[in-house]
Amino acid sequence: MKKYFLAALAGASLFGATPAMAQGLGHSWIMRGQIVAKQSDAVVVCVGKIDGAQPGQVLDVYRASYHPHGPKSNQPTYQRIKVGSVTINEIIDDHFAKARVTEGKVARNDLVELRRE
Repeated sequence: MKKYFLAALAGASLFGATPAMAQGLGHSWIMRGQIVAKQSDAVVVCVGKIDGAQPGQVLDVYRASYHPHGPKSNQPTYQRIKVGSVTINEIIDDHFAKARVTEGKVARNDLVELRRE
């Protein structure tokens, strides 16, 4: 009986830790966030130290576009349209960083993603 309880406890521990581990891996490899503030060419992005952000990193900026009638289907579709890029200047804290617009016309609530090169 103890053996089954310990196995169940170990499984529950791993299952509970998975979201935290996945978040770390996902943010390290994908690094997605959002533009939370914009003033001229200065922006604040919801990507920070905890996500692995570093000054000098270039983030591509995307805008979500909704089409109420998807092609050849009754389901609505969403598209990500690249609208520019930003470069991180300064890490504010674990969750936010200051950046400057280096390309395109970005807006508040646009999505940012680490450029893969």
